[in-house]
Amino acid sequence: MSFIVAIDGPAGTGKGTVTKILSKKFKLLNIDTGATYRCVTLEMLNKKVKLEELDKIKKILENIKIEIENTKEGQKIFLNGEDVTEKIRSKEVSELVSQVSSIKEVRFKMVELQRKMAEGKNVIMEGRDIGTYVFPNADVKIYLDADLDERAKRRFLQNKEKGIKTTYIEVLENIKNRDENDRNKEIGALKLAKNAEVIDSTQISINQVAREISDIIIKKKEEIKLEKKIYKVRKETPWKRFLRNTIKGILSLVYKMVFQVKINGKVPEEDAYILCCNHINYLDAAAIVLFNKRKVNFVAKEDLFKHRILFWLGHIFDAIPIKRDMQDIEAMKRCLKVLKNGELLGIFPEGTRKGLEKNGKAKNGAAFMAIKSKAKVIPIGIHGSFKPFSKVYINYGEPMDLSNYSKDQLDEATEKIMKEIVMLTKKED
Repeated sequence: MSFIVAIDGPAGTGKGTVTKILSKKFKLLNIDTGATYRCVTLEMLNKKVKLEELDKIKKILENIKIEIENTKEGQKIFLNGEDVTEKIRSKEVSELVSQVSSIKEVRFKMVELQRKMAEGKNVIMEGRDIGTYVFPNADVKIYLDADLDERAKRRFLQNKEKGIKTTYIEVLENIKNRDENDRNKEIGALKLAKNAEVIDSTQISINQVAREISDIIIKKKEEIKLEKKIYKVRKETPWKRFLRNTIKGILSLVYKMVFQVKINGKVPEEDAYILCCNHINYLDAAAIVLFNKRKVNFVAKEDLFKHRILFWLGHIFDAIPIKRDMQDIEAMKRCLKVLKNGELLGIFPEGTRKGLEKNGKAKNGAAFMAIKSKAKVIPIGIHGSFKPFSKVYINYGEPMDLSNYSKDQLDEATEKIMKEIVMLTKKED
């Protein structure tokens, strides 16, 4: 499994320099995406191909070979076997590269190349559209920005160090034009990616920028490490079963001491079912789990597993963590596997506590699972204040067969489930 850091931003913000620093620090493969476009631009200049000569550009793309190698001397860029590390930074290439990268065919070919380079590797990439287009699911997304004058000053000094003869005004105008062109590209335009961290480098050094991004990367790596633990499925063992039954017995006694539990109906002893109930208190899921003879695999928000005790209990009772407000494919697979194995799956269609009171729209997950797996839904209505020694009603409805619904009718199926749940919440006998 790869780890990808995407750094986007306009020219002159220090993306290339900070990427090199972070690449060494975290041992990430540094794929210079800008260099790939510069290689195409250089090849066009070598062959005297103009921007409007699309057929000739396509021919170049068919035969071009670009390689990036990390050496002791630094990163080397090879174009058709030739080291062009310095040549692609020339004034002529810099003035033309933004327009070349706007050509659809060039964009598609280079993105394909960049993604292939990153397959199965821990990578850091910098460019204009890494977090928005090339790798929209990157683990870390950074948008590095800086004032126009500061960026022009930096690029002018870089050119001077490399012996590239340009005036400050020329560099400033070139960056202005590049900014305008990059922000208005039809594909891969420069813009802020969703969930990206914005860092303004105008008043801070490149080392300070590197430290800020380092902190973000370290934090993300820790989150991924924790997430792996959360999503890890613990095998069923005699010891795990013993612990679950013991804990279940103790907690059910405590529950009955604190609340007057009234249960109407029950779950069939065999076959897979989806238990759908309203969510009014943190303790209502516990009631479903504790007072069922069969094990209930409840879907619970991922954040709960970040608490040590809940993390442990969640794995003992085979709770299924889910990322809310997004399509969690891993959670969906686990839910379907539970049903395929003929077990019970517990879901709160409201998605949050007191969703009915808040007039929130019910989630379609339960209906989707029912239609996909052909498992029946058992609606459950829970009623009570959950104050100490008060009555708590748990009302089980009749199994609902949703097999006549299609995936295009998820809203209708969900509405049917919720109507049954609401009716059951009013039952107190």
